[in-house]
Amino acid sequence: MTAKPHLYPVEIRWTGNTGQGTQRYQAYDRAYTITATGKPTIEASADPAFRGDKTKYNPEELLVASLSSCHMLWYLHLCAESQVVVTHYVDYPVGTLLETSDGRGQFTKVLLRPAVTITPDSDQQLAVDLHQQAHKQCFIANSVNFPVPCNPSVHKG
Repeated sequence: MTAKPHLYPVEIRWTGNTGQGTQRYQAYDRAYTITATGKPTIEASADPAFRGDKTKYNPEELLVASLSSCHMLWYLHLCAESQVVVTHYVDYPVGTLLETSDGRGQFTKVLLRPAVTITPDSDQQLAVDLHQQAHKQCFIANSVNFPVPCNPSVHKG
C-alpha cells in the first residue's frame, strides 16, 4: 500500500499589534485570523485564561472541534455504507487540558459525546458499533497522543 500525501495550506496572520508590537506582554492583543484559499476567514484568539478574546475561537476549541468533526464525517460515511440512515447528529465534545505550574500544558483527553438519531428501520446496535470504526478511521484522532473516548447515544426517531 502506497501512502498518498495530502497538503493543507492555511495562513495564520497575527492581527493583534496595538501599536507597540510585543514590547510588553500586556501590550499586545492575541487576535489572529485563519484563512485558506476560497474560504471565509476565521477570527481567532487565545483562550481568555491566556489574555485572549472570549468572543473568538481559540486553538484549544479548534482542536476539539477538529476531532469531533472528523469522527462525525467518518461515522456518517460508515453509516451510509452500512445502510444505517442517520437523520440527526450533534456532538458535545469536551477537551481537557492540563496546565502545569511552569505555564506549559497539554491535552489529556477529548471526550466525544455524539447524540445520533436514526430511522426506525435502521440497526441500532450497528449504529452504536460504527462509532468504534469511525474512531479507528479518523485522521485527526490517529494524529494525537492522548485518548479520544467516545460516549455515543443512538436513538430511533
